[in-house]
Parts: sequence; structure tokens; C-alpha cells
Amino acid sequence: MPVTHHVVAPPEEATKSQVLQLVVDNLTDISAIGITPSNPLYNLYQYGIGFEVHLYLEAMKANGELRVELLIATDLDDPQTVTGFALYLPVQGDPDACTLAYIAVDQDYRRQGIARALVQQMTARYPHAELACAVSKVACFEALGFRVIGLRGPQVLMNTRDHASDGQVAMLDVAPIYRTLEVRQIHTYLLQQHGKRAMVDAEKQRDRHLDQLQRKTEAFVLERLDPAALQPGTRVHLV
Repeated sequence: MPVTHHVVAPPEEATKSQVLQLVVDNLTDISAIGITPSNPLYNLYQYGIGFEVHLYLEAMKANGELRVELLIATDLDDPQTVTGFALYLPVQGDPDACTLAYIAVDQDYRRQGIARALVQQMTARYPHAELACAVSKVACFEALGFRVIGLRGPQVLMNTRDHASDGQVAMLDVAPIYRTLEVRQIHTYLLQQHGKRAMVDAEKQRDRHLDQLQRKTEAFVLERLDPAALQPGTRVHLV
């Protein structure tokens, strides 16, 4: 049985570093756009999403509107080694609800029930849980008690119930991250390394990939949520 820990204050630096490394190592799986290492923009998004998670962890210091909780899994024989994490946001106005923002498991520790343990501990605290994932991940989350209720951008929207919570979730505005000096410096470096044409092609490749994901998700959700098959009162959320 995986060892999990519930964290409501900023984790120690060693733990935080390992969580952020899991973000960097699993970027394709946890990012909404599913960008792959073959795209020259990959390193830019590694920084951007890593910094986003960093800001969420830093927000745990305050008692403001942005509420953040963290679950970490550690190695049974080496408690200092983080094997997986789940970062989620409690819903304001609904004590039973939360939104799972990020979850990742170290590649060397997969198929040991770590993701299941993290999600089960989260839903034990917040039984009305929501997340957005790629079509390819739907079956995994269905096995953990989630159901498809709609779509959010290029991702499938899933919930432990047949509807979203009526409460509000405070989330980071990530747009300013991509306007920071650090991101501009990374982009300049990538431009020098790959050339302008390659970077323009990388952006087009990203946009085509997003369009494909969007179409695939829309088709999947429409197939799964055939209005004729819906239970009375079911709401489809196209966010």
C-alpha cells in the first residue's frame, strides 16, 4: 500500500523540488495541450507549467481566496523520496467539492497503485471531485469513480457526480507567466538554437495539435453523452 501524506502548508524545499521535478518529467501527460519533447517549445512549457505549480505551492502560505492542498506519496523504504503527488483546489462555498489540478507519478513507481491511493484520499476528503484530462486518460479515471460530464477546451471534463459543483474555484491566472522575463529569455535561447523558421513551425505544430485534440475531445464527449441516453436532469458542461 503506497504511503501518502496530506499537506496543507508549503512543503519543505526538498519535497517541493521533487514535486516540481515530477511536473517537468511528466509534462506531456499533465499539460492541457499535451506538448511532446519533439516540439522545440517543450522546454518553454516545462518552465511555464513548473512555475505555475510553484506558485500554487507558494499560495499555501497564505489564507487568501486561492486555496490549495497537496497529497504526496513517498517510498516505503525511503520516506524522503517522493514517488507521486496530487495538487487540488477546494471549492469555495461547497465543503464537499474540489478540482484536481495536477497529478503525476514517478515512472519508476508506476503500476503500484500510487495514483489510485492519491485520488482515493482526495475523494475521501472531497467526495464531489472534478478534473479535466485527455481522452486517453478517461478510462483510468473512470476506474477511480469519475464520469464524463462534458469538455473543457481540448480536455474531457470528469466528475465523481453527474454535475459540477455550484461553488467557485479560485485558480491562478497563468497568462502573466508567459510574459515574464524568464520566459522571454527561454524563447530567445530557443530561437537562437533552432532558428526563426523552426520556431514558427513549432508554434504551428502546437496549434494544429490543439485543434486535433479539440476535435477528438468534442467527438468523444458527444458520443459518450448522447442526449437520448442521458439521465433526466443531467447537465453537459462545455467550458
